[in-house]
Amino acid sequence: MQYIIPVVVLFFSVIVHEVAHGFVAYKCGDDTAKVMGRLTLNPLFHIDLIGTILLPLFLVLANLPAFGWAKPVPINVLKLKNPKKDILYVSAAGVTANILLALLSGLIMFFIRNYFANVEILGYVYIILQYMVVVNVVLFVFNLVPVPPLDGSRILIYLLPKEMALKYAKIERYGFLIIVILLFTNVLWMIIGPIVNFLVKLIS
Repeated sequence: MQYIIPVVVLFFSVIVHEVAHGFVAYKCGDDTAKVMGRLTLNPLFHIDLIGTILLPLFLVLANLPAFGWAKPVPINVLKLKNPKKDILYVSAAGVTANILLALLSGLIMFFIRNYFANVEILGYVYIILQYMVVVNVVLFVFNLVPVPPLDGSRILIYLLPKEMALKYAKIERYGFLIIVILLFTNVLWMIIGPIVNFLVKLIS
């Protein structure tokens, strides 16, 4: 169970993240995700062989933190009612969903700890909720890193002046490589680690 629970929690959390993107896009006029059947929590519609199955399992079996992603929800910017403004809402939807999941899990943990501490079966639920807090806080902070194609880069592009935004957007072709380097050199965790630890302790 120590291997299965974090992978399942991660899988569920990244699916919610992607569905949130698609749902907000739909509300803003883009029905692409809905037409493709992606506005569902059914995992079969979101599985990415590498990001959802192989990588998380490999990391967990190697006693490393579970990490991965679901198949990205397609977004057609041209269908948005107000593309420049709406893409900010769409980009922020995923991380907002993750932090809300973390907060909800922390709230349930509070009630279990204070009102149901003697109910043995809830001890297992509590463990799952702890994973929910940690995983969703990590997804929240990680996706706010302003490196393409992470959500933080979309939000930053919206906030930057037009000329700077266009120059910044050019690094997207190198985005995945930058993320891999940051992950495997531990530089990224040195940056986001203290924030993650603070939020996990606060919410838990």
